[in-house]
Amino acid sequence: MLKMDLYKVLLSPVVTEKANNVAEKHEQVVFKVLPQATKQDVKAAFELAFNAEVLAVTVTNVKGKAKRFGRFSGRRANWKKAYISLKPGQDFDLASNQK
Repeated sequence: MLKMDLYKVLLSPVVTEKANNVAEKHEQVVFKVLPQATKQDVKAAFELAFNAEVLAVTVTNVKGKAKRFGRFSGRRANWKKAYISLKPGQDFDLASNQK
C-alpha cells in the first residue's frame, strides 16, 4: 500500500477491559482496522505510525449484533480488529502520535 493509505488502516484503538488485560499480560495492543486490511498492512501501518517494532499480528472479524429499536429490527455493522504483538522491550505512546 502507499504511505498515505497506511495511515488510514488503523481506525481507532479498542479501549475495553479485555483489551487492557491483553495489553498487560501479553504485551499486545488492540486496534479497530479497515475490513479489507491484511496482517502485513496492519504491521506496516503500526510501525509507520508509532515507530515501534511488531512481532506478530492477529486479526479477528467481529460480527455486528442484531439490535431492536422499538418495533424496528436492525443490525450493527461488522468490523475487524487486530491484536498487535510488540517485540520485547518495545513500547509506544498513543498520545504522542503525530500524523
